[in-house]
Amino acid sequence: MSTEELKTSKSEELYARACEVMPGGVSSPVRAYRSVGGTPRVIESARGAYVRDVDGNELLDFVGSWGPLVLGHAHPSILTAISLAAERGTTFGAPTPFEVELAERITKMHPALERVRFVSSGTEAVMSAVRTARGHTGRDLILKFSGCYHGHADHLLVAAGSGLATFGTPSSAGVPAAFAEQTAVLGLDDTSALEAFFESRGKDLACVLIEPAPANNGLLLQRQEFLQGMRELCTEHGALLIFDEVITGFRLGAGGFSEHCGITPDLATFGKVIGGGLPVGAFGGSAEIMSVLSPDGPVYQAGTLSGNPVAMAAGLATLDQLERAGGWAKLEALGEHLDKHLGPALEANGGTLVRLGSIFWMSLNEGEAPRTAECIADRGVQRYTALFHSLLERGIALAPSAYEVGFLSIAHTESHIEQLAEAVNEVLSA
Repeated sequence: MSTEELKTSKSEELYARACEVMPGGVSSPVRAYRSVGGTPRVIESARGAYVRDVDGNELLDFVGSWGPLVLGHAHPSILTAISLAAERGTTFGAPTPFEVELAERITKMHPALERVRFVSSGTEAVMSAVRTARGHTGRDLILKFSGCYHGHADHLLVAAGSGLATFGTPSSAGVPAAFAEQTAVLGLDDTSALEAFFESRGKDLACVLIEPAPANNGLLLQRQEFLQGMRELCTEHGALLIFDEVITGFRLGAGGFSEHCGITPDLATFGKVIGGGLPVGAFGGSAEIMSVLSPDGPVYQAGTLSGNPVAMAAGLATLDQLERAGGWAKLEALGEHLDKHLGPALEANGGTLVRLGSIFWMSLNEGEAPRTAECIADRGVQRYTALFHSLLERGIALAPSAYEVGFLSIAHTESHIEQLAEAVNEVLSA
């Protein structure tokens, strides 16, 4: 698709209207295109591997609603499950068979889970897991890592700094410093700093919270030794290890990243895939740890729409399809095809493909792909901006930020991947 053929007038009109009634014209900041410039595409419909905007432009989509659509857009089995569930009622505020069945399914699949509680978002899942860890240990301090995003709860919007760790520095206005004082931040991939922190503050630590495969600030794959050391230090000092698997959970495989790396956390958080594209989150762990939750224990957590029957039905349908159709093997095969075609296209033009299963990131930095947020160069971000718009003009949609990852679905084909690789090579080489 050439630049001349890409129509934008209706998207521009709708976005202008949105800016009059919504902050930034959006319901979530990255959608505003501020990182890459230009006017956001307003999406009207989607099916399979394609989205269609209000101007009629059809775009090959590698965003996938930021990760949940492992089956692609509007998969027939998901639509059927949603329709049948909705016919019975959209919400009850009461237990339903669907949530029991989904809970049974995922506790058998993920190594960390004996008990699980459903919520309505990844942010809510992580917030509740941290509260559970504090309630279980009787400690207040939590440790997170620079470059890992865990939603927008106040105590998790804390910026990193130099030195061993940074305390009490909110990275968002509206977050009281007092809320942030009990959150420490370390850099990723630094075993020495981690050991030093545990030596000085381990007795105060309720939990260590990490995306075991950080995928919100690029795809910053961590060394096995770093994660294993973290597991051992938590056990030694009585702190809980929380894996944030909102992105990786049930996308990498039945047991998520925990199964992939062979490390079992004390608590794990989920979202994205288990809702089949609908708003769902979950957190869980051992029966002992989860027993502190109300109504069994003193840690309060609630949600009127938690365990929503329509969302639970969509999640079950997603897992059904992945299991019956060999979905995870198909996703890995597509990932290998990405390695074969997109990898060389990036390497020929000073970039690197970073991939974990069906999650990928095009690092446009020189040299090896970074494992820490601080190693991502501004030059790579600038190159991505130009690449993003050039690909959009060619009918390919990537995330509107150099720091966001891309996603494959079983709706993608090898020819789709070859189309992406050819376009990336054409743009970067020019």
